[in-house]
Amino acid sequence: QVQLVESGGGLVQPGGSLRLSCAATGSGFSISTMGWYRQAPGKQRELVATITSGGRTNYVDSVKGRFTISRDNAKNTVYLQMNSLRPEDTAVYYCNVDYIVSLTMRNYWGQGTQVTVSS
Repeated sequence: QVQLVESGGGLVQPGGSLRLSCAATGSGFSISTMGWYRQAPGKQRELVATITSGGRTNYVDSVKGRFTISRDNAKNTVYLQMNSLRPEDTAVYYCNVDYIVSLTMRNYWGQGTQVTVSS
């Protein structure tokens, strides 16, 4: 069974930076695509960025050029480097992974970490 441990959220001023981390722990599985989603108050959860096991990335238009997703396959960890943060980036950020266990593809969500961009 996989568990996700997220870290790195917090309060930052506009224009600042934060780095989120999400480590997948456990055994008996193989991680496929990893990603970050976010949900602001009163809004639907939206995709922020994803990265495949081969390193192919995808971003929502609003974060292109500001956020960078990366992963360390040896550590089963995905990162989200967020630069030039804006107040509209304020949300709970959730890690999400596709993983294979017993030849079956499954999906799992992290518990979420709060990111607040405010002066």
